[in-house]
Amino acid sequence: MYNEHIQKAAREMSRNFDQCVVPLYGSQLRLPDRRAVIRLLKDIRKLMFPAYFGDVELMTLDAESYCALLLERIESALARQIALALPESEAQRAADTARELVEKLPQIQLMLQHDLDATFDGDPAAGSKEEIIFAYPGLFAIFVYRIAHELYLQKVPLIPRIMSEYAHSRTGIDINPGATIGSHFFIDHGTGIVVGETTIIGERVKLYQGVTLGALSPRGGHSSMPGKRHPTVEDGVTIYSGASILGGETVIGANTVVGGNAFLTNSVDRDTRVVIKGPETTFKNT
Repeated sequence: MYNEHIQKAAREMSRNFDQCVVPLYGSQLRLPDRRAVIRLLKDIRKLMFPAYFGDVELMTLDAESYCALLLERIESALARQIALALPESEAQRAADTARELVEKLPQIQLMLQHDLDATFDGDPAAGSKEEIIFAYPGLFAIFVYRIAHELYLQKVPLIPRIMSEYAHSRTGIDINPGATIGSHFFIDHGTGIVVGETTIIGERVKLYQGVTLGALSPRGGHSSMPGKRHPTVEDGVTIYSGASILGGETVIGANTVVGGNAFLTNSVDRDTRVVIKGPETTFKNT
């Protein structure tokens, strides 16, 4: 039927399926559909910014009817995916969890409008707020984070991370859904930014490309780093490109400016300028 080497490899892989500590084959595993989760994000974006991403046909309705139709669709689809993400014994709470998110969407929409204001105020290259909504990866990553974070707070497994990794793949910006981020958040350029799970970011914070708000490497592996592992960044802080700030006890005080390529594992007082002394440049005639 099959060539001998095919049959041998198939037999070995089948054995690997049986021996692996996580399920690899079969229909018994309950998992949300990644494509359905991404469609949900797209529907939520149609709700948040309908003039830019909405369905033209649906926008013949009045605004309240348009929102009601989409909200109902989002709640129903989200409940189905949450039920698949939860253990079967907890699947009954999926409907309530989806409803809680839907009830918070108006508040999230206002938060995103504040983030839009911060992006426009912080970037002189932005031609308009419309341009930011259409094209800026930073605002898109923040939008996905704010949705994923609410589901994270409700202890929904898998789905928040699917959302954040979708944004990561689209933008190069990696914001863990567990991070806590205040209003008027501004990301400029964004490529290479990493914000860890237990990071706390205050209001009116600006991050530039390549910034890492990360954890110190755990010597004892996965189970050796409980609690807060990532830094706290207080209100009004600006962190320029390439800076790395690590550790759960590290606090960057309010209104501090952290220069590019800084490496910090200790706290910094408020109203401080952190500047890395540049290497000396030498010019020689050839």
